[in-house]
Amino acid sequence: MTKVQEIEKLLGGYREWLRDKTTLRELTGEWVEITTPYIDRHNDALQIYARAENGGYVLTDDSYIIHDLEASGCGLHTEKRQDLLSMTLRGFGVKLRNEALEVHATADNFALRKHSLIQAMLAVNDMFYLAKPVVESLFLRCYRLARCQ
Repeated sequence: MTKVQEIEKLLGGYREWLRDKTTLRELTGEWVEITTPYIDRHNDALQIYARAENGGYVLTDDSYIIHDLEASGCGLHTEKRQDLLSMTLRGFGVKLRNEALEVHATADNFALRKHSLIQAMLAVNDMFYLAKPVVESLFLRCYRLARCQ
């Protein structure tokens, strides 16, 4: 077996894992809940919601990421945090609509758009580390380490 064949086999295992760990559940109305194997900082599986619209699909986190950050003490209302949020979302081609992260997809680019939404969710979720208690804790820890050396 060549090195390329070996890696291809491993990638096949990854695709199988992704398929096996992704679940779908039809919700009331037009929405389908997609539970992914990707986890947030709470070790919870990321969930997104999809519905057909105008010959394509809308994919959203239903405001989960933004609401979780705010509930955790990381408000996004300052100009700098809004700029960082906008820059992060633009990098993934994701829009913010009523505090929900959202993308529009076609049948042809559904996989890519779903992946972009998940990547954006993870990146925005990392803004938690900007929360004041977290930043203070990091600086205090660094200060203590510097004093002890």
